[in-house]
Amino acid sequence: MADRPSFYILDAYSLIFQVFHAIPEMTGPSGQSTNAVFGIFRDLLNIARDRHPDYLAAAFDGQGPVFRSDIYAEYKANRSAMPDLLVPQIDVIRRVFEGFNVPVLVEPGMEADDVIATLARRGEERGLDVFICTSDKDARQLITPHIKIINLRKNSIMDAEALEKDWGIRPDQVVDYLALTGDTVDNVPGVPGVGPVLASTYLRQFGTLENLLANIDQVKGPKKQQILRDNVDVARRAKTLVALREDLPLVLDWDHLKMSPPNEPALRALCFESGFHRFIAEIGGATTTEAPAKPATEWKAEYRTIDTPESFQSFVAELGRQERFCIDTETTALDPLRASLVGIAISWKAGEGYYIPLRGPIGYRLLDPALVLEGLRPILADPKIEKVGQNIKYDMLALGRAGVSIEGPITDTMILSYLLESGERNHSLDQLSQRLLDHTMIPISDLIGKGKNQARMDQIDVPRVTEYAGEDADATWRIYEILAPQVREQGLWDLYADLERPLISILARMEAIGVKVDVEKLETLSRDFAIRLATIEEEVHRLAGRPFNINSVPQLRQILFEELKLPKLQKTPGGELSTATEVLEELATKHPLPALLVQHRQLSKLKGTYLDALPLLVHPDDGRIHASFNQGVAATGRLSSSDPNLQNIPVRTEEGRQIRQAFIAGADDWRLLTADYSQIELRILAHYSEDPALQRAFAADHDIHRAVASRIYGVAESDVDSAMRRVAKTVNFGVIYGLSPFGLASRLGLKQAEAAAFIDAYFKEYEGVDRFITRTLETARDAGRVETILGRRRPIAGIKTTTGRNRNLAERTAVNTVIQGSAADLIKRAMIQVDQRLREGGFEARMILQIHDELVFETPAAEVARLAGLVRTEMTGAMALSVPLKVDLAVGRNWLDVESLPS
Repeated sequence: MADRPSFYILDAYSLIFQVFHAIPEMTGPSGQSTNAVFGIFRDLLNIARDRHPDYLAAAFDGQGPVFRSDIYAEYKANRSAMPDLLVPQIDVIRRVFEGFNVPVLVEPGMEADDVIATLARRGEERGLDVFICTSDKDARQLITPHIKIINLRKNSIMDAEALEKDWGIRPDQVVDYLALTGDTVDNVPGVPGVGPVLASTYLRQFGTLENLLANIDQVKGPKKQQILRDNVDVARRAKTLVALREDLPLVLDWDHLKMSPPNEPALRALCFESGFHRFIAEIGGATTTEAPAKPATEWKAEYRTIDTPESFQSFVAELGRQERFCIDTETTALDPLRASLVGIAISWKAGEGYYIPLRGPIGYRLLDPALVLEGLRPILADPKIEKVGQNIKYDMLALGRAGVSIEGPITDTMILSYLLESGERNHSLDQLSQRLLDHTMIPISDLIGKGKNQARMDQIDVPRVTEYAGEDADATWRIYEILAPQVREQGLWDLYADLERPLISILARMEAIGVKVDVEKLETLSRDFAIRLATIEEEVHRLAGRPFNINSVPQLRQILFEELKLPKLQKTPGGELSTATEVLEELATKHPLPALLVQHRQLSKLKGTYLDALPLLVHPDDGRIHASFNQGVAATGRLSSSDPNLQNIPVRTEEGRQIRQAFIAGADDWRLLTADYSQIELRILAHYSEDPALQRAFAADHDIHRAVASRIYGVAESDVDSAMRRVAKTVNFGVIYGLSPFGLASRLGLKQAEAAAFIDAYFKEYEGVDRFITRTLETARDAGRVETILGRRRPIAGIKTTTGRNRNLAERTAVNTVIQGSAADLIKRAMIQVDQRLREGGFEARMILQIHDELVFETPAAEVARLAGLVRTEMTGAMALSVPLKVDLAVGRNWLDVESLPS
């Protein structure tokens, strides 16, 4: 299809509903929902930028009754009203189409499907390759060698070959196939008992619906024959309903349908109005592969190269007189612990920047790294000079590897942005520059390229690096001048200065130290898991009665729902039967095969994510893994980790715990000490709720789950059995996460009425908790946000909506953020106090990991007792709550096999 012009047809409402349900609720500056607008905007950007259509059109349903309703009064009668949060987005979405200059076609009394069918056939006749962007399965009847279906969510193409693999039929059989199976989306009944497998079997045998109906006596089984005889009219009516019209009298202006550049000012205005700052930089490049359009505001700047000893000495003298400056390092790799310094960029005034080259191509003047680092060392360590950076932890690690440390007050623009906009996931320099400065940064790919031909920064001409690095430092400085005053004005500076700022240096040290890993242990486990996976697969095939690809979802559906006849519990957003893990867990009560599939998935994930991946992350110089700890990601304030994500190693299964065994102390006479806050979120709940019963239980150091079970069931604590305690534990934690009666019932295998009774009993016994939740939600609705114990703020999107699903999510988010975010504040403060005491006390021991509510230390065996006392004191005293804080300590040679230390 590559030699013909391309024509992309967008099924507007299909795409709109897809993105609305796929993207979590978002709100713009005015508080209006924007998730569907965002999704359509992103789709159109991607189509324009990546697919480059020659022709483009979108089809909407026409107003008025449709002819199919005359044929079958119940046609689409199952359709519910458009969600309240989507209704006001439709007009904005039409503006998005207008902004991208996408012609919109509407035919009164006709559905978009028929408009699309007519357009597709006209386009094919005109010599175009047609691509229909839709998730509607009835469009498959239009497939030809020059008409194909695109699923933008999956980035997949449905052609005749893919159709045969999926449904086992040809495109010309799609209408007959749907006539037999029916179309639940449009409320079109088919022949009872005829599912996808039987329908494709009939069509492979008889070719067409009419031939099948004419030869019913050749169908195997008298019951099936009778069903077909009883439903001849039903099948023929369904065929009429699902067949798309390709002959609408559309008047088409093909010049008008040609792809045209977007209306950039209109799209830019819409982006600002909707809060889509991330898209602004992309609009200019939406229809071209050339460099993006120049930014809306003029960028005046001058960047100088400092490349002689004389100029460097003058520069250092001037730098030492500054109260603060911005620093940015250029290196040979993304991993600062495997990278070499290429150069250093510095700025202390908007529009000015200086680049000091240390490595570069032959022919350019370069400064001796030793001379430069020695000259900068005292300034970077000066406690009176503030150092500003964007993700400055990277620069600290890169310079630290070269033997230079950044000390004194440090300010990270990424963290400032995160504190101001905790709900925004992207705080990169490119995004902040576009959003705050209306300036598009030089893409790194402009310098080093992409893919296999990508160059290193030290291979790029120094003048080009000067412009790139100077711009980075300059932009960061300008962003600092905007964000720092805003953080102060919003009362968030203490949170930054007292909590987030000192944490940057601590995390940098933790990343530089890393954790020792027993690679041989991981490899042994990997081989063991491979054997177990093969054994499980053999048993799955035996239970299925035949071999099949265990990782193929279509084949799995065939086995589970067609051959084993297991219940069809859920469907995916695309309308397919779900084989998600939670579905398999429920099906496991009906048949042993699903339980094996769950086990296979768990083992396979552990093997691929950890056992096989972790050895590749071990640093060759020290045999340790150096994970990254991220401050500016989780909206609650929690730290996250990456490369690898240590926080996702499961600890509730034996297999997951075995992985922890591979994390070891770095020497025979060293140990790992773990310090885990005990039930910290429930203690914070007790503090906030001021519930006397909860507070008494914690003050007396009771088993909180047993204490709650005692009150819910009305029995003495000594009479609480394990089942009662399990219910109470689930309710305890469920309160924080907004667990519904349905959710509790699902987790515990109860009836929903029983689960509701337990929750009601809990709130009657612990009225303070109920009042805390009510108070939190009232605050969230009034202010549109919630705050943690140290004043961290999080906007709560959808808290004022009247739509149940979205409101419930917002309410759960509000309560959970206060509790979980406060726990994050607590452990961060504890890390700061412990780190300070370690350095003051001359310990060799060092903090190496933070996993949710747990800290891990590496320590000489001789320091264990002293370290344990210090850690317990600082962690339990990190905050003064109305209930005591408790820390469980343990020590051992590896992260799994640790022995508890007495309180």
